[in-house]
Amino acid sequence: MEIEQRSDAGMHLLPGAAETMRAVVRHRYGPPSVLEPSEVGLPLPGPGDVLVRVGAASVHPGDYFIMTGEPYLVRLAFGLRRPRHAIPGTDLAGVVAAVGEEVTTLSPGDAVFGWSAAGTLAEYSCVPADNLVSVPANLSIVEAATVPTSAVTALQAMRDVAHVRPGLTVLVTGASGGVGSFAVQIAKAFGAEVTGVCSTRNVDLVRSLGADHVVDYTSTDFARAGRRYDVILDNVEAQPLAAVREALTPTGTLIPNSGHGGRWLGPIGRIIKARLLSGFSSQRLRPFTSFAKRQDLLTLADLLTTGQIAPVVDRTYRLDEAGDALRYVGAGHTRGKVVITV
Repeated sequence: MEIEQRSDAGMHLLPGAAETMRAVVRHRYGPPSVLEPSEVGLPLPGPGDVLVRVGAASVHPGDYFIMTGEPYLVRLAFGLRRPRHAIPGTDLAGVVAAVGEEVTTLSPGDAVFGWSAAGTLAEYSCVPADNLVSVPANLSIVEAATVPTSAVTALQAMRDVAHVRPGLTVLVTGASGGVGSFAVQIAKAFGAEVTGVCSTRNVDLVRSLGADHVVDYTSTDFARAGRRYDVILDNVEAQPLAAVREALTPTGTLIPNSGHGGRWLGPIGRIIKARLLSGFSSQRLRPFTSFAKRQDLLTLADLLTTGQIAPVVDRTYRLDEAGDALRYVGAGHTRGKVVITV
């Protein structure tokens, strides 16, 4: 496919170029079976956008919630009766195919990674230029696709919410998962003493990420083991908030980054409870929502380049296997990240 890079009239296809692309689409909320491979129209970037030839797109639990439309609260943001965006997916890595007329920071041929509001499970995706940065030379496109949502969440939790620094003790539950695997490495990079909680099969993996201590939850309950931590990032909700707080120092910080709940609120119910409890305790209960920031992608790119953090890729799927990928993510037992190659 050929694409004209710039013109006075903005972006457009050259005569005779392909005007469609392969994508995964859904027209209703539901299980992975609602996802269908399809031929759709090629998106064209606006003045500040970049058209990315997608090489890989990672998926995470948030994508699963958006696909199912449960908890129902997600529909306020993504469409009440049906998905507002037919093509799912937010994280991607690939090569710039074309740029909008106002874009000066990127050029066709650049390898980039970042996120879009939607539409990354496709051959091409339009992304605001400010949502993309260059892929570090020591990363593959597949590895780069794992970074945006999960690593940014881990970075903001450790740096901005918990203020992790040398001398602090940090415990991460779900330490082998997408956010957890990055959080363990980031906390170590910031100089903390890190404990990871995982199942037996993931003990060696979590230790390889740099964890100073690993707790196998199948044989040890960290909340009743007698040790207290300055920071707990709870990615699993295997324990009630009251039990987790028993493992927190009197002035420690608990970040609940998960929750089960019902069909209406889901994880939000636990987050609301944590916020209410925080006002009545010297402990800091700090649920948070991560925000897409280009500067954070640049910070992560530096950590990746210097080898202080490295992605963990669990499985890769083809684009037409997107339903299988999200079914696996929804089961909740991933080791690192799940990536769809395009």
